[in-house]
Amino acid sequence: MNFSYILTPVYMLFNGIIIFSPFQIKIFNKEHMKELIENIQSTIESFQTDANLQLESGNKAAGTRARKSSLALEKLLKEFRKVSVAESKK
Repeated sequence: MNFSYILTPVYMLFNGIIIFSPFQIKIFNKEHMKELIENIQSTIESFQTDANLQLESGNKAAGTRARKSSLALEKLLKEFRKVSVAESKK
């Protein structure tokens, strides 16, 4: 991943005392945004392929893959929005 911190619980050592921090802050960069755009494009392509297979030939497995791609696409677009807003505030 191309950001400095991941949103996960962590333990930090502060002056010899272990402190539990519930979350670290993600620090994004332009490389992360570029990767997101590439992932979004590839997910859209796989969605279109699978959706067309389901539509044209009635392939049920392709429909399942298309629905899975749509959920992945939703997550990627939300992540892109977060990164885009963070970049615009710089």
